[in-house]
Amino acid sequence: MKARVPKQNMGGGAQNMNAMIKQAQKMQDEITKLQDDIEEREFTATVGGGQVEVVLSGKKTIKSLTIKPEVVKEGDVEMIQDLVTAAVNEAIEQIENTTEEEMSKITGGVSLPGLF
Repeated sequence: MKARVPKQNMGGGAQNMNAMIKQAQKMQDEITKLQDDIEEREFTATVGGGQVEVVLSGKKTIKSLTIKPEVVKEGDVEMIQDLVTAAVNEAIEQIENTTEEEMSKITGGVSLPGLF
């Protein structure tokens, strides 16, 4: 009995490789553009019924922090610390979720470790 070896299309290999390289370059350009876009955005989180608000840039740096005077008057330092921590963490989560959602649109849901 003879084994059948599939015939390979020798002529299209280089063209397919070039097409894949172009597609990968296009995806890389789109990812870079998206990362730059996200870094330019602002993400706002409000906690404690509006007592604390934090605004982060897409680079995860704090642009502003607002604490209502009533919270300070109460004098509960631990509560203020907890509210600030919660607000910052919520804003960071917004950045990460936005990045993941928009990146998956570009990559077709394929996870590319190291990109974001």
